[in-house]
Amino acid sequence: MSDDETLDIMFFCLGNICRSPLAEAIFSHKIEEAGLDRNFHIESSGTSSYHVGEEPDPGSQKVARDRLERDLSHQRSQQLTAEHLRDFDYLVAMSASNRDKALERADTPPDDLHLMRDFEPNEGERGLDVPDPYGGGQNRFELVYNILDRCCEELLDELRARHPGLD
Repeated sequence: MSDDETLDIMFFCLGNICRSPLAEAIFSHKIEEAGLDRNFHIESSGTSSYHVGEEPDPGSQKVARDRLERDLSHQRSQQLTAEHLRDFDYLVAMSASNRDKALERADTPPDDLHLMRDFEPNEGERGLDVPDPYGGGQNRFELVYNILDRCCEELLDELRARHPGLD
């Protein structure tokens, strides 16, 4: 990877108001802490158009404020497109059903399409879906935050191993 290249990463879920904007915020926080933010372009999206143009769910916004001291109110939901699937280097789905919907939308299968929990450090939970916290109360958003936090850490470690020019 040369100095002027970035890794483009798209996190996506169903509506792009709960899990994926939180994953975007957590991963962005981690790369900023590591001094690597210049090496990345991070976005999030949803496979549905239910919430296009809306800001993240209040539960996601609260957990991001409380745990990361980050304001998500500037984020707006967007729908995952065939162009995203073609143009982003890494695509990270929050669930198997969202991964399958993305594959239906792709012109050709993306090379680096993953489930978020493919990066789960707890082996027994690897490959599971990130549960959708929508409508489940703040405790569900805390649970999702904890899952995303540890998986984003592992994702960053893997990207550093795959792309030595990041360090």
